[in-house]
Amino acid sequence: MAIFMRTETGTPSPRTVLHRLPALRHLGPNWYATVMGTAVVATAGAALPVEIPGLRAFCLAVWALSAVLLVVVLTARAGHWLLHRDQARAHLLDLSVAPFHGCLSMALLAVGAGTLVVGRDVIGHPAAVAVDAVLFTAGTVTGLTAAVVIPYLMVVRHRPAHGTASPVWLLPLVAPMVSAAVGPLLVPELPPGQAREALLLACYAMFGLSLLATLVVLPLVFARLVHQGPLPLALTPTLFLVLGPLGQSTTAVNQLADAAPGAIAAPYASAFGAFAVLYGVPVMGFALLWLALSAAMVVRAVRRGMGFTMTWWGFTFPVGTCVTGAAGLAGHTGLDAFTWLAVALYALLVTAWAVAGARTLSGLFSGVLLAGPRPLPVPAA
Repeated sequence: MAIFMRTETGTPSPRTVLHRLPALRHLGPNWYATVMGTAVVATAGAALPVEIPGLRAFCLAVWALSAVLLVVVLTARAGHWLLHRDQARAHLLDLSVAPFHGCLSMALLAVGAGTLVVGRDVIGHPAAVAVDAVLFTAGTVTGLTAAVVIPYLMVVRHRPAHGTASPVWLLPLVAPMVSAAVGPLLVPELPPGQAREALLLACYAMFGLSLLATLVVLPLVFARLVHQGPLPLALTPTLFLVLGPLGQSTTAVNQLADAAPGAIAAPYASAFGAFAVLYGVPVMGFALLWLALSAAMVVRAVRRGMGFTMTWWGFTFPVGTCVTGAAGLAGHTGLDAFTWLAVALYALLVTAWAVAGARTLSGLFSGVLLAGPRPLPVPAA
């Protein structure tokens, strides 16, 4: 019996394609984290307030890689929905997977921002603006949708048990904060007047939306850690996800402050600058506290045998947001301390990205990362 079937017209049947692409069945939305984690290496490097020989060329190469990854993962995820719709729907109804749908938005936004910040060196400023505008619009619409749909499903379908809150729950909620952080890059590209002010205040509204939603979920996450103990070993890297809204909100207020003078009248323009420092400094302090706590938990997990999983990509994008947040504070305060903090965090980011990337390639070549979940062992009678 033939393994592959063809229709009467000679074209491969859906069943044939299904047999040819079995690996797509278990390719979940968490794979967008590879795009996010790669793109932020480029944008964070470009934001550093220091001159490092070869850094711009490195950022350009990483941005190009992130753009290729975005196309590859988008195509693979489209194949997942086309060929494995039952599994795609199951992912939406699985509380451990559904929040990762917010990563699609952040992948689009991260690559779009990288195009305008770094990619313009290759494709030119007008083309970079056009690409970023498209990706920003698509990413913002997707992110706002995820910020509503995923919590809705958690309430009416998932019904998580008490004390099971996870840092992963933050993923769909932080997506609008990414829009708030990268949207100001497009403000100067709009005509002066209503258009600029509307985009600026829309980004500010998304900053508030994401911040307040994070303040609702974060206490649940910390309460789960205190009352239930450490996360399972494989999920320990997700503790770094908490850095995402902290670093990204700090980045957002600094970017909004930079864009405000040409978009909104005084005294609000100067107020944006003051708020960037008054908000950003204490939040960055808390981010460093959480970074230290998370790092200690990761060291503990490694000593207990934590192996590589795709959750290791949680070490990348959240740390990258702290790099851009610290760089923004360095620009608005003039303090060298924030400059060197940004440099130190960037070194951590590049190291984490290199390790996660190498382990992901190894897992892809071995087939482990695209294999289905292993069945639980059946206890002996």
